[in-house]
Amino acid sequence: MEKVRAEKNRTLTLQECEIPELKQRLINIADINSANCDGAKSHQTILKKEDILNKTINGDIYQALPLLPDGFADLIIIDPPYNLTKNFNGKVFTARSDSSYDDYLESWFFDVCKKLKPNGSLYMCGDWKCTSSLQRVIEKQLTVINRITWQREKGRGAKSNWKNGMEDIWYAVKNPADYYFDVEAVKMKRKVIAPYRVNGKPKDWEEGEDGNFRLTYPSNFWDDISIPFWSMPENTDHPTQKPEKLYAKLILASSRPGDVIFDPFLGSGTASVAAKKLGRQYDGSELNEEYCMLAEKRLLKADSDKTIQGYRDGVFWERNTRLPD
Repeated sequence: MEKVRAEKNRTLTLQECEIPELKQRLINIADINSANCDGAKSHQTILKKEDILNKTINGDIYQALPLLPDGFADLIIIDPPYNLTKNFNGKVFTARSDSSYDDYLESWFFDVCKKLKPNGSLYMCGDWKCTSSLQRVIEKQLTVINRITWQREKGRGAKSNWKNGMEDIWYAVKNPADYYFDVEAVKMKRKVIAPYRVNGKPKDWEEGEDGNFRLTYPSNFWDDISIPFWSMPENTDHPTQKPEKLYAKLILASSRPGDVIFDPFLGSGTASVAAKKLGRQYDGSELNEEYCMLAEKRLLKADSDKTIQGYRDGVFWERNTRLPD
């Protein structure tokens, strides 16, 4: 049954007339496996890099990963199911013990790392409950070089506990002596509260009609992110959708134009959409067909709309800043 939405609700949905075309755009793992003779490993098809670039793969991660070439991704962004019971459009992920969750992560993470180039980088998202598991598993394959914490302003709060307003993103690399990071690409433009002048001129800040601002280098605490909600055109019904602005920071800092971004838990497509808008190539896999089609719809929209909320003129702006025309 279709949801009843308010008149100004901009949540992206699928129309019946769009579905056949959107399905045609997907790489379906089930179709590939059925064509692999009797399914014997010796006859298994390995997709070529050129076949998967700028594509959305619909299929189970355990079936998709063996079909993807090793070493094709410059940057991998992972937003796995957290250790919570959550319904993903009919597919329920169930909370489990820490050790069982570690086992779940290990069941696919090592194979994901094979897809990363020798000088590649990887980011993995989590919350307070699963973040220690993420670190333990990541460090078995990669070198962790930072942990980003970002302020997640959404939800009405909790009556018997503190409201969770933070999430983590672990940052790791294959080779700590050889990886790409461009801090100049992710500067923040912040409003100057107490403008300091030298000889009457602004010191380290800009004065303009829209206010006084300073360009700053980012830390590993981000308080400028807005979770997608009903009034934002990037919003979908995916329950754990990440903001384009959040992923834009990861992509700009840890990849060059033309590099390949891979997301093995694509959801409704944020990693691929942000990559496309920022001039990167992309590939993503997702189990749920409806989420795959939402990703493709967003990618089609990105052909004509390259805007990312909170990012303008090569800099990131503080949350709720009214950007100049």
